[in-house]
This record gives sequence, structure tokens and C-alpha cells, in this order.
Amino acid sequence: MKILRTKEAVNSELSILKNNQISIGFVPTMGALHDGHLDLIKKAKLYSDYVVVSIFINPTQFNNAEDFAKYPQTLDKDMELLDKTGVDYLFLPELEEIYPNKPRLKMLFEGLDNTLEGEFRPGHFSGVGIVVAKLLNIVKPHIAFFGQKDLQQVAIIRQLVADLSMDVKIISLPTVREGSGLALSSRNMRLSEKEKEKALIIIHSLSFGKSELLSGKDWLSTREEIKEKFTVQDIKLEYFELVNSHTMDKLEKIDHTIPSSICIAAYIGKVRLIDNITVTED
Repeated sequence: MKILRTKEAVNSELSILKNNQISIGFVPTMGALHDGHLDLIKKAKLYSDYVVVSIFINPTQFNNAEDFAKYPQTLDKDMELLDKTGVDYLFLPELEEIYPNKPRLKMLFEGLDNTLEGEFRPGHFSGVGIVVAKLLNIVKPHIAFFGQKDLQQVAIIRQLVADLSMDVKIISLPTVREGSGLALSSRNMRLSEKEKEKALIIIHSLSFGKSELLSGKDWLSTREEIKEKFTVQDIKLEYFELVNSHTMDKLEKIDHTIPSSICIAAYIGKVRLIDNITVTED
């Protein structure tokens, strides 16, 4: 695995491959790698000739300074893992390489970014859009891979790529979970074993909500039932919503002609976790 730290190094290495019609797959990450990231890398290796992984903790997508400061950093372990996985290139830029100056640009994704995560994390998706645009412009991959756990983020990135006519295919892969059902996340490293058990209310609630909907139960009453469970267990629930999987529009019932998902965000102790489950497919 070759480590590239600058835009110039990336361009120098990858342009030779592209000129020889060699396909490049890209997996952008913020490090603290887990099996969910490795699943993306495995798929990238299947779909492309060479695989580039980036590790960059992007400050512009954090609206909470404490969350940014406490984001897990396990670079040595990450690099060892990537090397064993057979990644060809690791793009490991310093902050100044991505942001030589504080960006003045703000991105809006009308209808996609003012709900769910956008409601509780103002400015988050502008930061996501800016850094993903930068990384895609630097690496210029043929295919980029993202996890479905960040469903709203995937919708944002698809819109970004479409609106800016970027020549890259976006592939979203299903959420990878622990045996218990807990969605893998870098933030799980901050959970105690007791908190991990407590966090199972998230997948249990998603599964219950889906089951109730598919059996014909009313969504609004089902949502209130779930909210009560969080209240009883003294867990802060930020949202539990049925949405159009592509537009993120909130729904009040399922329509089998519309792809839908249930999305959730909750605090387990001081750690904020998100997850989702597909209810109806395209």
C-alpha cells in the first residue's frame, strides 16, 4: 500500500492508471475503521482494478466541537488493517492540504438537508458536501462507495454528483451490523459494554416499526409507542421518522410505489448514534 499525502501525489500516481484505462474505486473514510469500512473496500476491489481509501477527519461537518475533539483516532491500527486488506493507495492528507483556507462556500440541498440530521446538525451537510466534492475532485475515481447507515448522506452525495455533473458512479452498500444487530460505527468505540446493550433499543425499535407498518398498523401511533419506550428507558430520542428513501420527505404511511425507510437518531449516554431500516424497496 502506497501512502499519498498531497493532491499532487494523488494526481501523479493515478493519472498514469487512468491513462491506461485502469478503473479506480474510492472509499472515503474518517478513520477508526471497522468491518463496515472493510466491506466497502472488499466491494471496491471487486468492482475496480485499483482501490484508494482516504482517511481525513473533516472538521467542517461537525457542528459540535466536543464531538470533533472526541472522534476516535486509530491511525496506526487503520493503516495496518488497510495494508492487510490489500488497499493500493491510502490518501492521508493534512488539514491544510484539504483546507488551505477556510472555505467561504456553503452548500444547500433543498429538501434533503433541512430534515432529520439537517434539523439537529445545522451546517453538517454543507461540510459533507464540500469535503466529498473536494475528495472526488482530487481522486477522480470511476466508482465511490458509501454505507447505507448514513442514508441521508448518500442521498446528499447522489444529488451533489448529479448537480455538478461529476463523472463518478456512487454505490451504496447495506449496513454492516454486529451479531446483536447494533450497526457498526466508529462512535461505538466510545460506548461501554453496558451502553452497547442499551443501544440495542435502536435496532429493536426499527424492526418493530417496520413490522407494524407492514402488518397494516398506523404509523403515527406506532411512532408514539416507540417514543414512549425511549422515555421510559430515559434515552434521548432525537427523531424516529418514516421517510422517502430518496428524497428524505417525511411520510405518514407506507406507499408500496415509494421506496421508504425508517430513520432514527438517539443518544446512548453522551454518544449520538444513527441508524435506519428499509421498509419498502424501489
